Amino acid sequence: MKKIVFVFVLFSSVLAMAQKNIYESIRFDEYTEDHEILAIIPFIAHLELKKAVDTDELTLLAKKEGYAVQNALETYFSKRKKRKKFNVDFQNIMNTNAILAQNNIDYNNIDTYTTQELCKILEVDGIISGNLNLNILLSEGVPTDFSILDYFSGNANYGRIGVKISDGETGKLLWKYENEISKKTGKNTTELIDKMMKTASRKFPYDREKRRNRN
Repeated sequence: MKKIVFVFVLFSSVLAMAQKNIYESIRFDEYTEDHEILAIIPFIAHLELKKAVDTDELTLLAKKEGYAVQNALETYFSKRKKRKKFNVDFQNIMNTNAILAQNNIDYNNIDTYTTQELCKILEVDGIISGNLNLNILLSEGVPTDFSILDYFSGNANYGRIGVKISDGETGKLLWKYENEISKKTGKNTTELIDKMMKTASRKFPYDREKRRNRN
């Protein structure tokens, strides 16, 4: 009985933390009334690896992690879109990255452009972007063996991720979700994004069911 109570309390705490980590603009419906397509851009990654690497290699590794999240998000949204879960479309990331490259925008300078500038160039209504803080290379996978002691020692914590959606016309932040990255959140980038977004799915603002309930 004690074990059941402990599990229930733990689950409730995790759910509460997830909800606290979600922000949605009170003017979301107003800003997104005419939204039809969003672009997912590469995430900006900050690496603090335990192994020593030179600056050039660290930059390349950070770029790899940022594009891995972009790819994982497209995979997640594509699967959900097939089940008609969203009321917006998502630009193919190959097209997104090609258009950015044609305009001399890449991972190294994309954060110097405003949301409005990027949306105009990509011809979309909003941008999905974010940041990663990692002490491992998530795209290469993480150890799957762990014990409860890892959580007390900190060995199970690999960093943090933030996903946000911004409006192309105003540049306003529409929605943001932050989550810690640990051994429990997934063994690689794709699994992390899948689990994380499923946790936030009831709060995802473009969800058809959520919008119906709102109205």
